[in-house]
Amino acid sequence: MERLRVGLVGAGFAATYHVDCLRRVSGVPLEIAGVTSLRAESREAFAASRGLRAFDSVEAMLEQVDVLDICSPPYAHREQILLAAEAGKHIIVEKPLTGHFGPADTSHLPREAAQGEAWRGDRAPKGPMLAAVLDTLVEIGEAVRSAGVVFGYAENFVYAPAVQKEREILEKTKAQVLRMYGEESHNGSASPVYGIWRYSGGGSLIGKGCHPLGAILYLKRVEGVTRLGRPIRPASVSARVHEITRLPNYDDQGFLRTDYHDIEDYGLMHVVFEDGTVGDVITCELVLGGIYDYVEVFANNHRARCRLNPNDMMDLYNPHGPNFADIYTVEKISTKEGWSPVAPDEYFSMGYQAELQDFLECMATGRQPQSDLDLAIDCTATIYAAYVSAEAGGREQEVPRLPRP
Repeated sequence: MERLRVGLVGAGFAATYHVDCLRRVSGVPLEIAGVTSLRAESREAFAASRGLRAFDSVEAMLEQVDVLDICSPPYAHREQILLAAEAGKHIIVEKPLTGHFGPADTSHLPREAAQGEAWRGDRAPKGPMLAAVLDTLVEIGEAVRSAGVVFGYAENFVYAPAVQKEREILEKTKAQVLRMYGEESHNGSASPVYGIWRYSGGGSLIGKGCHPLGAILYLKRVEGVTRLGRPIRPASVSARVHEITRLPNYDDQGFLRTDYHDIEDYGLMHVVFEDGTVGDVITCELVLGGIYDYVEVFANNHRARCRLNPNDMMDLYNPHGPNFADIYTVEKISTKEGWSPVAPDEYFSMGYQAELQDFLECMATGRQPQSDLDLAIDCTATIYAAYVSAEAGGREQEVPRLPRP
């Protein structure tokens, strides 16, 4: 088996756990060839701290890699995917896959410039957004399939141990899933530009909702392939979004992040699948005490609660917060004082390690990953159809079907 050379795009939180998890991959010879990002100081510091080579651009790095691992902000994904596909490189892309980032490509401007009132994502009509995103999805799909490369959609919910156990149950019992319910919520994002639509492509609905939605769409695909020989796909969606921390009567006591420029901080999606069964997703920025991640499955022969975060692997009591100043307990926890749920190995329990293992195995052997391009496209199309629904006060909206080979 030939060694795979992986190049990272981005030098933030996602790139950090990608490097750590790539170094855990077993059975596939690989080399982390280097990293690039838009800001020279970021890529140089990231590379120096991890013993990697810093490249000035994606184009410069493509000549030295077999796999482009895209951990950049969503607004940059399309261009980087197309560059990798044109060069015949395998692709890993962090979620969300892509989105709509304004009437022109101005997302590279400084944050202050992007916060002008000339264009606001929350006030812009959503029908044209959906149409533009569909064009991008078609473009990405055609480029990747024409290149014949393996595409890994880095949706860690798919690879979380609890969700993978549910996959096994569905396959072995031939269960019919009647309804599902999932959530990702926490207190905002670590990214300073998360609240700006031009950078993130939306708010809670896409930034967080993509996680439980991805798992729900994945499990219905598994059920369909097992029982019917084909995936069961989303047919329609109803949605609502709200900007709760910008309400005039919101009492800000300083515990929740509130600096959202033009995105929603609460979202709800009701998905109807083509077989008439349903899935519900709730997501928001209004949760203290760490990340709240789960998927519940209600089937005709079993019921499953898939807990990602928090889970009960370890509970820890600390009488004095500063005692644990240098100890990581769990992502987005607001205090380490008192009782806390602790993730002994978040890379494992959240699915990060398993997703990179699957992607690299697929790239070495030519098989398709469990979280693939088709799932990424369906997830993105569903979310932007949900934005159209929310604009209409929750009216049901058809989820567009893109052409497939």
